[in-house]
Amino acid sequence: MKKEDKERVVAELTERLRTSETLIVADYRGLTMPQIDELRSKLLEQGARFSVVKNTLTRRAAEAAGADTLLALLEGPTAIAFLESGGDPVAVAKALADAARTTRVLTIRGGLLEGRPIEAAAVEELAKLPPADILRSQVLGAITAPLTAIVGLFTAPLQDLYGLLDARIEQLGGEGEAETAEPEAKAEVPRAEETTEEAQTTEEEQ
Repeated sequence: MKKEDKERVVAELTERLRTSETLIVADYRGLTMPQIDELRSKLLEQGARFSVVKNTLTRRAAEAAGADTLLALLEGPTAIAFLESGGDPVAVAKALADAARTTRVLTIRGGLLEGRPIEAAAVEELAKLPPADILRSQVLGAITAPLTAIVGLFTAPLQDLYGLLDARIEQLGGEGEAETAEPEAKAEVPRAEETTEEAQTTEEEQ
């Protein structure tokens, strides 16, 4: 590969590493080109681009992008699945896990999930989850009833699935405190009848 081609590859990879919050790193050693092409097509359907680049160039890009976590995963032939906007991380993890199981060659090393480092075992667990749209509906269904008691905590839009899961965890952890504080909180909230009477009195005075 010519020097200018290497520089172009490093620049493109650096940009991807800077802008991708979710990616999965795998060892593709032993895969045939038809297997790589098939896996690349499956990942593309789920919103991820599968890149096979020499480690020397990947290391240069990782250093330039400040992706120190990735450097520890660059041992042996490396391929990276970059999740693009709108991609499904669960489906991507499942496609890679299926390829690892069927080929008995591909090995998942780890990666990043929403900017957070994850190990290979976490990718395997992610692959076992339902698709993102089903998981989202399940989580929403599980917390809908309790939300009626603490609706004020959830007036701001939930940005993504992880924020939703974090909110649920915080809710479960604070249920005991909520039961103790509930009488006092109720005492501070004016009743609807009182609010209506005050409004009527104000109108008459005017």
